[in-house]
Amino acid sequence: MLVVGRNPGEYVVIGDGITVRVVKSNDGDLRLAIDAPKDLPIWRGELYEELFPRKDGVSIKR
Repeated sequence: MLVVGRNPGEYVVIGDGITVRVVKSNDGDLRLAIDAPKDLPIWRGELYEELFPRKDGVSIKR
């Protein structure tokens, strides 16, 4: 797992078409803007875990 620090206005690029930009960061509240191909689903972690639970029962929450 890669962990990077970014400030508002900064971004990371993943592969050939995904950009994740920090839009706002205040007192633990973080807002991200994700630019990705329309055919690539983007899920919030808690919704993804609810819809696709791991077969081993282990949560990926950190």
